Amino acid sequence: MNHFTTDLVQALVTKQDVTEVFRSHLESAMNHLLETELTAFLDYEKYDRIGVNSGNSRNGGYCRTLHTEYGDLQLNIPRDRNGEFKQQTVAPYKRSNDTLESFVIHMFQKGVTMTEIADLIEKMYGHHYTPQTISNMTKVMVEHVDAFMKRPLEKHYVCVYIDATYIAVKRETVSKEAVYLAVGIREDGSKEVLAYAIAPTESAYIWKELLQDVKQRSTEQILLFISDGLTGIVNAIQEIYPQAKYQTCCVHLARNIAHKVRVSNRAEICEDFKSVYRSDDEEAGKAALATFCDKWKTAYPKVVKSLRENPYIFTFYSFPKPIWRSIYSTNLIESFNKQIKKYTNRKEQFPHEEALEKFLVSQFESYNQRFATRCHIGFDQARSELLAMFSTQD
Repeated sequence: MNHFTTDLVQALVTKQDVTEVFRSHLESAMNHLLETELTAFLDYEKYDRIGVNSGNSRNGGYCRTLHTEYGDLQLNIPRDRNGEFKQQTVAPYKRSNDTLESFVIHMFQKGVTMTEIADLIEKMYGHHYTPQTISNMTKVMVEHVDAFMKRPLEKHYVCVYIDATYIAVKRETVSKEAVYLAVGIREDGSKEVLAYAIAPTESAYIWKELLQDVKQRSTEQILLFISDGLTGIVNAIQEIYPQAKYQTCCVHLARNIAHKVRVSNRAEICEDFKSVYRSDDEEAGKAALATFCDKWKTAYPKVVKSLRENPYIFTFYSFPKPIWRSIYSTNLIESFNKQIKKYTNRKEQFPHEEALEKFLVSQFESYNQRFATRCHIGFDQARSELLAMFSTQD
């Protein structure tokens, strides 16, 4: 048996902590590897006379501590006299191994606070890390944020869902701010978070800036935008993508109606409105709206008037039928927002905007990876018709 196996068996027999066996042998192996690297660089063994007057030689070393799941490793980083040797065993300035950093980032993505992560690591590994140290481990996400915001997008998107959610962030004081989010569906039916923005309130002006950013990153055509009907949003869209169509979320319209009628009428009026966006075609949908308006115009004239004046209720009917249920509401993006809020609710607040951005981009990258090869419901059957619609706009 080799030394590691012998020591491991001895520890098991004597009921000692096997973690120390792993730690000590890992420490020895890494120090040996570092020495081997320098030997290969200098091209002669330690104490070999070939090294005399060779122009370079060993010059001691310096200590580094590397935190691992098995404990702290005390590493001796060797040096050469000319300062030319660059070891590859341990990344420069690295103080912990990838397993620990990956664990920290994973917990961060799940909404666990820095203090909770520090406490958890201390219980698991016996090391104490301050919340600031844990925060530093997530600094790698800063590069991800920058790369996410600058990455090129697809030339064409069938539709883009836009919506905002509110998350507490601290500047000088703590307040909930709007996180603007755009999720697109590509020609092949796969989904992708395109862009985001953070601002104190939701406004059409910020949406316009976000869409300008999308266009600057190579997106030339978007057939349809779906949102909850924010004032001024249509004008913002048409300034950037003048040929794109717009669909107001019918589920939001139903919710607005429910808030404006008596509780006793709520179930009936909402059921009547469903027939408007669940008809067999646009003609039947318009007929259903006419029937709805005739029935409720006396009891709720303002509700009826707002529906009659809304030109964006029936846009989805001009698209292939297999995707109607996917595009007459913003349910897709609202579902994603709920997932984000599930994790942010574990935190009372984000200490600054950078922390919020790191968290958001970690969620966006996970979402994009998960749905990069999945076709959203109905889009596979509609692909040829949708490609033809892109050709029509060209």
